[in-house]
Amino acid sequence: MTSTVVDRPDTTRYEIRVDDATAGFVEYHLFRDEIAFLHTEIDPAYEGKGLGSQLARYVLDAARERHLAVLPYCPFIRGWMTRHPEYLDLVPDGQRARFGL
Repeated sequence: MTSTVVDRPDTTRYEIRVDDATAGFVEYHLFRDEIAFLHTEIDPAYEGKGLGSQLARYVLDAARERHLAVLPYCPFIRGWMTRHPEYLDLVPDGQRARFGL
């Protein structure tokens, strides 16, 4: 199983693709120097294969690389960040309490 993550700015989402099929996505809203992650979904046929984690790591690494502050409205992304505290610095200090981080 070969997976890749691509940014689809035309649909404002990152997609994780497995063998040319869309296995999941993260919807986002980009505004100035912030990116808000709104919703994550993995197709049931691909659940339990670690693709959600791969997708979360990719989008957060991309935000860091682009020097974007992260607003994790999506419960999956927020929960993933809680389990991987090395990404919490992406959320602005004044916003962490808002997201329970």
